[in-house]
Amino acid sequence: MNCLKLLGICALLWLTGCASTADHTAPSADADSITLVPSRTLNAQLLEPSAGPRLPSAGAGAVPQMDFSAQAKANREADQRASSRAIASLSPPKDLWERIRRGYAMPDLNNDLVHDREQWYAARPDYIFRMTERSKKYLFHIVEELELRNMPTELALLPFVESAFNPQAVSSAKAAGMWQFMPATGRTFELKQNVFRDDRRDVLASTRAALDYLQKLYNLFGDWHLALAAYNWGEGSVGKAVTKNQHAGLNTGYQDLSMPMETRMYVPKLQAIKNIVSLPQDFNSRLPDIGNHPYFDTVTIRRDIDVALAAKLAEVPMEDFKALNPSVNKPVILAAGTPQILLPWDNAKVFQNNLDGYTGGRLASWTVWVAPTTMRAADAAKKAGMGEAEFRAVNNIPPRMMIRPGSALLVPRGANTEQDVTSHVADTGQVSLAPEIVLIKTIVHAGKGASVVNIAQKYKVSAASVAQWNNVQTTAGFKNKQAVILFLPQAQAAAAVKAVTARPAAHGAKPAATATKLVHVGLAVKKKPKKG
Repeated sequence: MNCLKLLGICALLWLTGCASTADHTAPSADADSITLVPSRTLNAQLLEPSAGPRLPSAGAGAVPQMDFSAQAKANREADQRASSRAIASLSPPKDLWERIRRGYAMPDLNNDLVHDREQWYAARPDYIFRMTERSKKYLFHIVEELELRNMPTELALLPFVESAFNPQAVSSAKAAGMWQFMPATGRTFELKQNVFRDDRRDVLASTRAALDYLQKLYNLFGDWHLALAAYNWGEGSVGKAVTKNQHAGLNTGYQDLSMPMETRMYVPKLQAIKNIVSLPQDFNSRLPDIGNHPYFDTVTIRRDIDVALAAKLAEVPMEDFKALNPSVNKPVILAAGTPQILLPWDNAKVFQNNLDGYTGGRLASWTVWVAPTTMRAADAAKKAGMGEAEFRAVNNIPPRMMIRPGSALLVPRGANTEQDVTSHVADTGQVSLAPEIVLIKTIVHAGKGASVVNIAQKYKVSAASVAQWNNVQTTAGFKNKQAVILFLPQAQAAAAVKAVTARPAAHGAKPAATATKLVHVGLAVKKKPKKG
């Protein structure tokens, strides 16, 4: 009889395991189904150093050459014992918040800083609700990714600390996205950053990179609090602080290290949010309902398409479309660089059906033109058939800047243009700018035998420019004391005038050089000299 009971239990567990392999074709979970909760036992294979991109091993931000392996291994083993969970649960989580609570696996922090942050958040229930409401679009995906990696699910709350779950957030230090990647760190973790997209804001790419980074830091330090400190402060800084305490015979835990106040408050902020999620009623807080099912689905993009048209075909408000696709920063999606978009689950099929039946003409009204030479924004806009203001706005070109050769510029798509933007341009396109050169209109008086060529050589400008400025041929000569117009950089014009005034001219003779007008090359703005 005991054997039969044992066999029955095994069969039930086997059936439970089979249930987890079913293909999920709808976002909502069946309330009567058996939900598997992945084991929180840390997978030893996942905890090995990643074969993916690494941060630089040298320089100011590098980790000092020291061996964390023994302590890290001991800490990981302790976490492994503490975070063991049952493989199967017959009672599915009622919502995503419950699922997150079940996956908590980090040691709790309990100190005055945590209590201070709890009080701060508790005094702002509206802020907590807005922040958590904003997370509804992204939280399920993050929890799924954490569970696949056997990482603590409270890490899903980290974007509350980093960006209040705003994928468009940009810090004063230029960190961007809900995970707040700096440009260099983003590139290290293969987040594309070009003129057409910034993967630091991309929901899928930035989450993958953030979890890669956190996993790498945990592998290094063997302690989640130190890993979080390193995520905020830099692994090199935390490594140096640990080494300093080791040499001084001090403890090397998160609360034992000397660190900036921002980092000192970092883990307490996360702990406070974790406590509020655990017991919101104890902190005067209310969490929005977030079902334990996907919010969005991915849709493949095979042709360039205007953002406005994509949102229209998906029947999604523009605000929601941009919230799910925050890395797209132009009015067009380039299929070669952004091969998929995110849409609310039910709208993904709506988009595909509407796209298949679309008869409104071309999908994209924009394309990319690569500047062949250095040119003014006004000239480039004219060539593209655009107003200068619109051209500057769509390509983010500030005043008094010249466009350098090779710049990838968004321009209207011609009626006969069928080809989409190539993958090379879509993946690597940049706009390179240079300050306009301020030139001074300077009049010099030619000496005997002066010509266009020798004056050009003397003042280090091209003969063609001298000829153009004076409406003569490049082979022309000048009469003695003839006024010759030059446009010289400010410093060079001042030097020319100074050289002449240092040698007084003969009585009644005109000075050999005078500076008269400012000219901003590229703007053709001239300032007349004051009279008198």
